[in-house]
Order: sequence, then structure tokens, then C-alpha cells
Amino acid sequence: MNKVSQAALSAKKSVFERIAGQEHVSKAELLDEFSLTSSSLTRLLDELTSEGWLAEAGFGESTGGRKPILYQVNPRHKVIFGLEISRLYSALGLFDLNMKALSYCRWTMDETMTPEKLVRHVSAKIDVMLQENGLDKDKVAGIGVGAVGPLDRHRGVILEPRYFAAAGWAHVPICEQLEKETGIPATLENGANTALIGEHWALRGEKVQHMLYIHAGSGLRSAMMSGGSLVHGAMDMEGSIGQMIIQTDGPRLHNDGNYGALEAFASVQALEKQVREQRKMGRSQLAGAENFQPDGIHFDMLVEALNEGDPFIRELFTQSAVYMGIGLANLINILHPETVILGGALINAHGLYYDTAISVAQKNIYYYPEYQPVFSKGVLQENAVSTGAAVMMFKQLPL
Repeated sequence: MNKVSQAALSAKKSVFERIAGQEHVSKAELLDEFSLTSSSLTRLLDELTSEGWLAEAGFGESTGGRKPILYQVNPRHKVIFGLEISRLYSALGLFDLNMKALSYCRWTMDETMTPEKLVRHVSAKIDVMLQENGLDKDKVAGIGVGAVGPLDRHRGVILEPRYFAAAGWAHVPICEQLEKETGIPATLENGANTALIGEHWALRGEKVQHMLYIHAGSGLRSAMMSGGSLVHGAMDMEGSIGQMIIQTDGPRLHNDGNYGALEAFASVQALEKQVREQRKMGRSQLAGAENFQPDGIHFDMLVEALNEGDPFIRELFTQSAVYMGIGLANLINILHPETVILGGALINAHGLYYDTAISVAQKNIYYYPEYQPVFSKGVLQENAVSTGAAVMMFKQLPL
């Protein structure tokens, strides 16, 4: 492709994404924002409209002459699937080009959910969702996948993630498997990054440029955006935040990783481990867990006990949140984000956890209160990973 056609394609894509960023846009607004002549912009808008990507949305207010034509994305010209693959649960959403969820489902990642079973499950759900919405498969632009890392996102492979309940989640060519089973192209990114992409899209009207996302579940994951773009390091290791050392003589989580790492104090796995050890030493029963052996205690039981006011469980969650706040402050003092979004099962378990973590982080931020990042659980919250995976695929549409 020559430089002229490359530039034209880039301009076409930029104009389309700009229109997608709000409900409707006039040609005059676009001329103010793009270095294009009126005739070139008219040609691009005509192309996008005739190809079905855009639709005319009526007329805007007149400023003295003819009323301007307004353009909007044609939402069902194509649809996109967003898939989240996490350790505790996974989710699949069907989205139109406005990133409106047309269908959504979530399922538990138990010991039976191998990669092969997940791919079959996703394929069956895709067929059901398309049928429910009266759509043919040729309307699907792709499947964006946000998954637990580490990954080789260029080859579409999940490498060696930890803590999956089912066996077989090592060196999984997930994109290849999905494409073979469904006939739909797939693109892979780590889940923390797609969550951040989704939340950034949801806040696009606020023009936030520097964002930090932390996901606290079975493990800890993080993502960073600077200047509106994701920061990719030399290695795709979204879980490395969990190895941040916050207590040099502290424990290890499961006899691997760093001693005194954040994940040993502030993760679902860490809380489960502490309660199981206490039960083995004869501590009183948890409500709802009387018939379970210590190793059968799981996070849902801890959340139930917390909500019922169990003082021991409350203290464990509080201590964990304090360590989370320290880890947050360390990241904030290095990265200086405008907005910090926290997600995951641990953050959402109880308001106590989120509030404590934020309070501790604020007390340890350098230059506070002059520098005050905005803390949030996000707009999309538990749907952030799958929505962001769809947005990622949206940005790769071959116009």
C-alpha cells in the first residue's frame, strides 16, 4: 500500500472512531478537528455511509446557512463479541458498534472448565446470542479476548497462568482454538489491559489521559495508560504487581514468588490461606462452613461471614486492605495517574475493603493533597474486561 492510500485509510479510520466517540457529529465539527479539506472529508463520509459504517442522523442547528447533516455510527452494521477469561469466572458479551451490550452471560470457572470445554461453551453461547438478536454470523467482526496472563498476545497464546481450578491452562493457543470452533477471527490481550480499555472508553467524554487499573481477585493484575495509550512493557506480565515486595521478611503465598510480596497479603488466595490455617489450628467455625474441611473453605464463605459481621474475618479483610493501600501508594508515586480504577472480587466483596485501601493509599501519596488522583470502581465494573475486549476489536476494524 502506497503512502497516499495509507494516509487516506488512516484518516478514514480516525474520522470513524471520532464519530463513534459521541452520539452524532456534524461535518463542520470534524473539519475543525482534522487536517482535511472539505472535499476530502465529504468523500470519506460518503464512503463510510455507502459502505454501511455510518448513517445520517438528521440535521443539526443552523448557524445562518443550511442545517448541517449529522452523522452517527450505524450500530448493527457489524457486531463484536467480547470474551473475558479469568480464574474465578468468565464472561461473554455481544456488542453493537456503539458498544451497547445486546446479550451477556457469565459462568463459573470450576475444575471442569478446561480450555477445550470453554471454547465449546463460548461457541454455543455465540450461536444462541446471534439467534436471539436475529443476526447472521457474517455480521460478526471478531472476538476480542481479555485473559489472565502471562500471554503471547501476538501469537494469541495463554502461556502459564496460575490458580485456574481446571487443568490444561498452559500454552493454550486460545485464538486459534476459538477461530477453528466458531469461524470468527479472534484477538488476544491481557484482561487488565482490556478492562482499562473499556473503562477509558466509558470515560471518553472526560478525556482522561493517564489511568491506572488494578484488579484484585485470585491474583493481582494491573494495567497503565499514558497519553491515552496502553503501556506495554518488554514482557507481558500483568500479574507482576503481585510480586511487589512490601514486607522484606514476610511470607510467600504458595512457596513461590517473592517473600513479602503484595499477593501474599492482598488477594483472594491469601485470605483463603489464612482462614484455612486458622481452622486447622482449631479456630471457631465459619457460619455456613461447618460441614467443610479447612481446605474446602472458599472466598464466598468469607464474604458471607464478613457481611454477617464476623469480627475475625472483618479484621483479616481490613489488614489485607491496608496492604493493598500501601501497594497502591507505591504504584501511584511512580506512575502519577489522573484516575485509579480498582476492580475484582476482592475489591467488590465489601465497601470496607475499598474504603480502607483508598484511605491508606491517600495517606501515603507523595505531594498529597496537592496531587489527588481520582479513585473509582469504574463505570463498567465487572463487565470492564469483556467490554474492553470488544472495544479493542472495534479499534482494529478493517474499514
